[in-house]
Amino acid sequence: MALPNNMRLKGHRTFSYIHNNSKKYHGKLMTFKLAKSNPKILSSHKLKSTSNNLKIAIAISKKVSKKAVDRNKIKRIMQDWVLSNIKKINSHKPYWLLVNLKIGDFCNDKNRLLEEFQNLMFKSRLIK
Repeated sequence: MALPNNMRLKGHRTFSYIHNNSKKYHGKLMTFKLAKSNPKILSSHKLKSTSNNLKIAIAISKKVSKKAVDRNKIKRIMQDWVLSNIKKINSHKPYWLLVNLKIGDFCNDKNRLLEEFQNLMFKSRLIK
């Protein structure tokens, strides 16, 4: 199950804002870039009503896996974790999160991937 549209980030201006204004959290498998939300950027996408909630983008390079099937599988695993572990209570946080996976061979190691994802979510204080 994919993230609902009100939790997804869209547009090149959004990503450049995150790259320029974010706090970075580094792990062995991935990095988090966390920025305060800026609803003005999303006004062209007509998402004003939900623009102050937590929004997430997961970016996986072709260097992680050449196969789109594998990259999509990793995205779905992480999105499912977010949907099952981020409660409505936490979704009010006005942050935008960009998750970048580093190069590595962990496509089949779901536990290691989710463990690091969860650790970075705690470290960035998006969940308690």
